[in-house]
Amino acid sequence: MDIRSHTFDRLRKFFSSGLDAVEYAGLLVIAFATTIAMYQEAMVMVEAKRVALADLLLMFLYLEVLAMIGQYFKSGQLPVRFPMYIAMVALARYLILDLKEMTEWRMLAVAAAIFLLTVGVLVIRYGHVRYPYREDAEAPTGKAYVRE
Repeated sequence: MDIRSHTFDRLRKFFSSGLDAVEYAGLLVIAFATTIAMYQEAMVMVEAKRVALADLLLMFLYLEVLAMIGQYFKSGQLPVRFPMYIAMVALARYLILDLKEMTEWRMLAVAAAIFLLTVGVLVIRYGHVRYPYREDAEAPTGKAYVRE
C-alpha cells in the first residue's frame, strides 16, 4: 500500500508539473501575441495620424489582457473579475463603434449586459471582503486581508 501511494504521489507531481509548464507556455504565447497586436494598433494610429476613442479602448483591452496575465504570474491565480472587466470594455467599444447601426433594443441590451457585469464585479468584491477564503484570512502580519 505504501509503495502505491508513493508512486501515485510521484505521478501526480509529474503531471502537475507538466500541466504547469503548458499553462505557462500558453500564457507567454498570449502575452507575446497581445504585445504584437498592441504594437500593430499603435502603428495604425501613427500611420493614420489620428487617435479615436475606439483605438484607445482597444489598447485598454490589450492592457487588461496583459494585466490579467501578470496577475496570474504573480499570484498563481486568476481573479474572475479580470475577464469581467475585459468584457465590459469590449462591450463599451462595441457600443461606441456600432452606435449608428444599432437599434434601440440592441443598445439597451448591450447597456444591460455592461450593467450586469458591473453588478457581478460588485457582488464578487463584496463576497471577497465579507467572506474571505481561509488562506486569505490571515496575512503574515496577523492582520486580515483580501487578495485583489
